[in-house]
Amino acid sequence: MADLSTSYLGLHLKNPLIIASSTLVQNVKGIKEAEAAGAGAVVLRSLFEEIIREETQKQQGEVYSGHPEEYDYILSELNLQYGPQNYLKLISEAKTKVKIPVVASINCTSPKWWLSYAKQVEQAGADALELNLSLMPTDPGKTSLDIEQEFLNVIKAARDNIKLPIAVKIGPYFTSLSRFANQMCGSGIKGLVLFNRFYQFDIDIDQNEIVGVNWYSHPSEMSLSLRWISILYRHINCELAATTGIHDAKAVIKQLLAGAQVVEIASTIYLNGFTVVKKILSELTTWMDQHHYQKISDFRGKLSLSKQKNPELYERLQYIKALTGIEK
Repeated sequence: MADLSTSYLGLHLKNPLIIASSTLVQNVKGIKEAEAAGAGAVVLRSLFEEIIREETQKQQGEVYSGHPEEYDYILSELNLQYGPQNYLKLISEAKTKVKIPVVASINCTSPKWWLSYAKQVEQAGADALELNLSLMPTDPGKTSLDIEQEFLNVIKAARDNIKLPIAVKIGPYFTSLSRFANQMCGSGIKGLVLFNRFYQFDIDIDQNEIVGVNWYSHPSEMSLSLRWISILYRHINCELAATTGIHDAKAVIKQLLAGAQVVEIASTIYLNGFTVVKKILSELTTWMDQHHYQKISDFRGKLSLSKQKNPELYERLQYIKALTGIEK
C-alpha cells in the first residue's frame, strides 16, 4: 500500500492533509475529531492581533480608543471564549490529547502587540507557528514596496523572537509574487501557505450596508494557488502549502503534482463533515497504487514549472488560445 507520510516545517506527518485554521479546530474536541478522521496535522483557529492588543492594553491600564465597531468586535463572544490565555491553554491541552502536530496561528498586521504571545505560544508547546498576514492594501499613499516591507517586518520580528518553525500565509495580491515569495523565504521562514481567502465583500442594496458572502470556498478558487505552487516549486527555498478551494481527492492530487508539500482544507469539512478526510485519503491511496507510486515524493512537483519543457503552459499559451481560438 502507498505510503502517505511526508514532512512539513521539520515535522513528521502521517499524510499531507492538514485541517486549516478554522472553528473546526477551536477546541480539544474538534482537534481530537480531526485526528480520529485521519488528518496529518491541525492549524488552530487564528488568534487575532486585535484581541491580543485589547488584553495587552487592559494589563497596562490603558483605555482602548480605536474604532468603536472594532472595539465591539474585540469585546464580542469571540474574545470571551477565545482570548489569548484560553488559546495558550488550548495548545497545552491539545498536546496532551493528540499525537498529530499542532500548529498555532496568529492573524496579524504588525509585530507591535503579539510578539510576547508568540513566545508564550512556543512555551505552551505548539509544534510550529502559522503567521496569517492579511494586509489589505487600501492606502493609496503606500507603494507595493511599502506593503512588502510591512510583511517582512512582521516576519523578521517573529523570526528574531521565537525558535519555532514558521509558515507565512499570504494572499495573492502582489505585483511580483515570485520575487517577493523568494524574498520572504530568504528571511528565515520554512513554509509559504497559498493563499489566504479574504473576507468576501458584498453590498446589501435594501439595507444599504456591507455584508459578507460565500463563507465557504468553491472548487473553482483552487486554480490560483495551483498555478502559483506550480510556478514557485523549487524556485524558492520554502515548502509550499496549498489552501482554498480544495474539496476532494482530485484537488489534493493536483496540488501535490504541482509541488505542494501539504494541503490545508476546511470548507469541504464544513459542507461534508469530517468523514470527507478519510474519503480523500482513501482515494489518494487508490490513485497512488493505480499509478505505481510508493510514496508522495515519487510524484510531487511532477507537473510543476521546473519540470516542464514548455513553460508557456504556465504563462501565456492558454490566454492566446482563448483569444485566437487555436485548438490544442
